[in-house]
Amino acid sequence: MSEFSQNGIVSTLHDFGTKSTKEIEGELLKFSSERKMELILPCLFSEIEGDALPNIVSEIKKTNYLNHIIIGLDKANEDQARKAWTFFEQLETPFTILWNDGPNLKKLDKELKKKDLAPSEKGKGRNVWYCIGMSIARDTARSVALHDCDIKTYDRRMLAKLFYPVVNPLFNFEFCKGYYPRVADGKMNGRVARLLVFPLLTALEKTIGKSDYLDFMKSFKYPLAGEFSFRRNVLPELRISSDWGIEIGILSEMQRSYSPQNICQVDLAETYDHKHQKLSIDDETKGLSRMSIDIIKTFIKKLATQGHSFSREKFRSLKATYYRSALDLIDIYRSDAQMNGLKFDSHTEEKAVELFAINIMKAGEAFYLNPMDTPFIPTWSRVKSAIPDFLDRLQDAVNEDNKQYI
Repeated sequence: MSEFSQNGIVSTLHDFGTKSTKEIEGELLKFSSERKMELILPCLFSEIEGDALPNIVSEIKKTNYLNHIIIGLDKANEDQARKAWTFFEQLETPFTILWNDGPNLKKLDKELKKKDLAPSEKGKGRNVWYCIGMSIARDTARSVALHDCDIKTYDRRMLAKLFYPVVNPLFNFEFCKGYYPRVADGKMNGRVARLLVFPLLTALEKTIGKSDYLDFMKSFKYPLAGEFSFRRNVLPELRISSDWGIEIGILSEMQRSYSPQNICQVDLAETYDHKHQKLSIDDETKGLSRMSIDIIKTFIKKLATQGHSFSREKFRSLKATYYRSALDLIDIYRSDAQMNGLKFDSHTEEKAVELFAINIMKAGEAFYLNPMDTPFIPTWSRVKSAIPDFLDRLQDAVNEDNKQYI
């Protein structure tokens, strides 16, 4: 990528194509002797039988700098869990599987529920949270990265670039976020980022005024990317969202706890494609409709904690301002698509914007009806305070499963 832009308050690390994957991995291998690296892979059993995850595992096998891999396995019965252990045995790196639907981990989850410390719903947030707990319990990694398991365009260079900023001892970055263009099959993807998040940030700035938080969020080229890396000191106090606002929630936590100088974003790929969600116009509990409501609520609750008030009139103004900003962006995207020979369906784009505008009001109403609702799972520091030996027992339970099924 030829651009050099630094147009936000967080550092942007580009990929100019001037350093080979082999060179980056060589440096990581040197760093790994003192700075062990652990990868978290939150996955569904169905992804093991798909096209993306087998290629991801094949690419990871080519690396030699990872110390350990933690795999969070969701929606798997016992037979499927056995197949998962067999599938991941091809990895060259030591790995641990958290079988989230297994009896050992369900028992621990039940214990947390009794103390109101468990994730409120199943999903990626819960999976990632338990994997982070396992990483804290192991206490060996200096840096931890995580990425999704449905990436169709995955290659190992992506992983190397994700780790590099938080592993290189010359850098002061505590957190790194990936970014990439969402173009595949001759069209623009990334509808929620393009058509909701970017115009919503513009609309929020116009309706409530400028803020450090909005400046921070606007700095990210692709805020909904599911690829992150951290230094280990970040993990115990990290609040993970239990709903589909996980990516925005993590960025919000970084803004709250760290200086922008300790945060960066890195160019991971020339193109990126993964499993696509349906818009789900007629069902707000599914697909991009559910995701959009969760994301909007995450933004609103974060801004509310900073002292901003939201009346129903404010939400109506926000909806109108968002709608106009999003339509203006559609005009820009149409020109961009034409310039690059991409297919562009204005009708479909506007249908998405209309849905997201409606969902701003739904998210606002949910905020009013349940103002005490919190989307965040408790931090692992809080769990350890409430149940001092819980992490040890989590590690024991996971190790018992791995001994039994490998």
